[in-house]
Amino acid sequence: MCGTESPASINRGSLPSVNGNGTRSPTCSSDRVLNLEQGDPSVFQSYWSKMEDKCTMVISGSQLMSYISDFTTLCWFMEPEFQEAVRRLHRVVGNAVVDDRYIVVGTGSTQLYQAALYALTSPGGPEPVSVVSAAPYYSAYPEETDYLRSGLYKWAGDAYEFDKNGTGPYIEVVNSPNNPDGTLREAVVTNRGDEGKLIHDLAYYWPQYTPIIRPADHDIMTFTFSKSTGHAGSRIGWAVVKDKEVARKMSKFIEMSTLGVSKDSQQRAAKIMGVICDGYKNFKSDELFFEHTRRVMAGRWERLRQVIDRNQVFSLPKYPKQYCLFSGELIEPYPGFAWLEAKEEEEIDSQKVLRGCIKVQGRTGSRFGVAQKYIRVSLLSNEEVFNQFLERLSTIKSMSSNGH
Repeated sequence: MCGTESPASINRGSLPSVNGNGTRSPTCSSDRVLNLEQGDPSVFQSYWSKMEDKCTMVISGSQLMSYISDFTTLCWFMEPEFQEAVRRLHRVVGNAVVDDRYIVVGTGSTQLYQAALYALTSPGGPEPVSVVSAAPYYSAYPEETDYLRSGLYKWAGDAYEFDKNGTGPYIEVVNSPNNPDGTLREAVVTNRGDEGKLIHDLAYYWPQYTPIIRPADHDIMTFTFSKSTGHAGSRIGWAVVKDKEVARKMSKFIEMSTLGVSKDSQQRAAKIMGVICDGYKNFKSDELFFEHTRRVMAGRWERLRQVIDRNQVFSLPKYPKQYCLFSGELIEPYPGFAWLEAKEEEEIDSQKVLRGCIKVQGRTGSRFGVAQKYIRVSLLSNEEVFNQFLERLSTIKSMSSNGH
């Protein structure tokens, strides 16, 4: 789910125009606000432009017309090719255990988050189950949790505070690598016996963003096509689930809310994941997706740190190198977002500073359950927007509480 942004939060005036071929023309004039609030992964578009022949597929008018993919399976609307591609991709990367696990497909990981909450709390008790996540937590968790005003569950805030003061059953959402700060996370609520259940949001647990330190093996793990490959527009996510009954309830939630998931998107996702895996089977260096995208992210972080070091206005987290099972090397994380912290006044509003001084729209720390001196800025934009961001950021020399 992490990184999925609501269209309502987009500043429409700052978006680029759409060409006839469906791509967007960057418009980065100096008087235009750069909207870096969303995690829209256009950074990977250049790679896929080179792979178009291998990823192109044709769907005829008579194909994929039925609601049903396989009524004998638990997730009856999931295309067999999609499930096979998901399992194959995880085996190639080594980031999740998929053998003897159930796969549930969803319309993005946002829908799967709701499905998991439903599965873990139905048929319900006398009080809604508390849902928590450690601050800074993903900014959409509070709204997504309470959006339906469900009697089954409710948002209860920071998991650290709940660990000290909360009581009763709970669900902890563990986001790793964490959006917004890029750190690898474990559950923080302790000493609650069997009262607690976990959802692991692993949207960014892919080699271009972080070392793969172990195959994740948790009860519920959600992933998204948008952050693994960059194809956000396909609206595809999946969950890897240990318990059959939980997987059945999640599938039922998706059935009742959208009567399944687009077969067209599933087939396209399966095709693209297959192209990635075939690259590692054939080991053609110019076609290896994760190596290419990791180089891109590493380059962006190197350039960003140079600008931050020069202006001495913000600081960035320092990430330790860890051994990556996928690459076989000691590597450091390169998260999809920069988690900036203002160095000056404690009460400064970094969002107002960036917006007012250099016309850059980020997301304030208060949305993530922490102080407003923090701000999250996306590093997943196209190259021209990213270059313009660095150029503008380099012009900031000092800040004050009035934002000038």
